[in-house]
Amino acid sequence: MTDNSSAEADSAAVPRRRSKGRGVALFLRDLLIIFIAAIIISVGIKTFLVRSFYIPSSSMENTLQVNDRIIVNQLVPGMVELERGDIVVFRDPGGWLTQVPEETRPPLVEALDWFLALIGFSAPDSNDHLIKRVIGLPGDEVACCNAFGQMSVNGVPLDEPYLKLPDRVNKVAKDDFAVTVPEGSLWVMGDNRYNSCDSRCNVTGPSKGYVPIDNVVGRAVMISWPTERWTWLDNYPTVFEGVAEAQPLAQ
Repeated sequence: MTDNSSAEADSAAVPRRRSKGRGVALFLRDLLIIFIAAIIISVGIKTFLVRSFYIPSSSMENTLQVNDRIIVNQLVPGMVELERGDIVVFRDPGGWLTQVPEETRPPLVEALDWFLALIGFSAPDSNDHLIKRVIGLPGDEVACCNAFGQMSVNGVPLDEPYLKLPDRVNKVAKDDFAVTVPEGSLWVMGDNRYNSCDSRCNVTGPSKGYVPIDNVVGRAVMISWPTERWTWLDNYPTVFEGVAEAQPLAQ
């Protein structure tokens, strides 16, 4: 009688073990599917909607600090028009950046960084891009400086609260200039005016200081890291609200 009961218990345990094993396999399969789907969604978002960059320089202080991470809206300018005051990330239009030799890293670190970049959590190409604030749109006449040290756009002086200037300096740029922004281009400047190599200091280079709109990756919309600096980035529309639209450039 005892032997029969033991045999029955063993035979009943086999299906339970098989069922448990099948349940674990299904769980792992579902977990893998969710992981793959998450990667596909992340890649899609990074490719078409938003991506992350880090700030390697002090040219946009105090708005952005060195090593801040930002979220960039890639629908600008493709689907959403650029506006004066927007903070934009763009590819070097030629001669703005000094070429830095690539750092050799262990293969495991390279692989991890590649994967994080794929899903938008790393930005290994940040050193190949620049970030500045749009001051002039195509056709705008941008000039500096008036008797009060202000910059003007289409004859309207700007009161720029986002600027970082040296102590006892009220002139918003080191050098005087007057330009008319060509069609399809932008005039951009850093918020840390006396420590930013922007349109103003690239006028003798290949780009003549202008940034082709086609080079714009997107508009920076928020600081995502470090967490204590989480904030939306303002394009200060009140600074430019009195600026009249530029007249179309002659073809």
